[in-house]
Amino acid sequence: MTFRGTTILAVIRNGILAFGGDGQVTLGEQIIKARAQKIRRLSGYPIIGGFAGATADAFTLFERFETKLDSASGNMTRAAVELAREWRMDKALRQLQAMLLVGSTDKILILSGQGDVLEPDEPVAAIGSGAPAALAAAKSLLRHTDMSAADVVKNALQIASEQCVYTNDQIIVEVLPS
Repeated sequence: MTFRGTTILAVIRNGILAFGGDGQVTLGEQIIKARAQKIRRLSGYPIIGGFAGATADAFTLFERFETKLDSASGNMTRAAVELAREWRMDKALRQLQAMLLVGSTDKILILSGQGDVLEPDEPVAAIGSGAPAALAAAKSLLRHTDMSAADVVKNALQIASEQCVYTNDQIIVEVLPS
């Protein structure tokens, strides 16, 4: 059986980063947990991360990313590239089934096990099962409202929870700076 049930969304607006995630974890057709914490501040730097995929794998990746952040003196892009390189080259890490979304007030990056470090063209990105719905809603809200970054994230994740059966409305939002 596969654990499912994640939508992570990051938005930058007016120098503010808002990061949000829903709380649902599903095993097969059953909801196992409704209020899981899938986002966190990283390593004492002004960076927030979120994950989609296997929880233990994601925590391993968070630990590795924090180590890379420390060795890169907090340079998020350099740490992400180093992690992606290691993730792709290391036999054990290649087996990890997770994705990371990390962000600062300057940029958002998507990291995958295929060696991808992607910076979206717009200051918004999403990962997980509800990512397409959350991303579309967030882009529309960014383009057509004056909502704060946190309000865009909350509302877009609410919309995603109405579209994706693996996403719920138990939304947690972290904001930088705060």
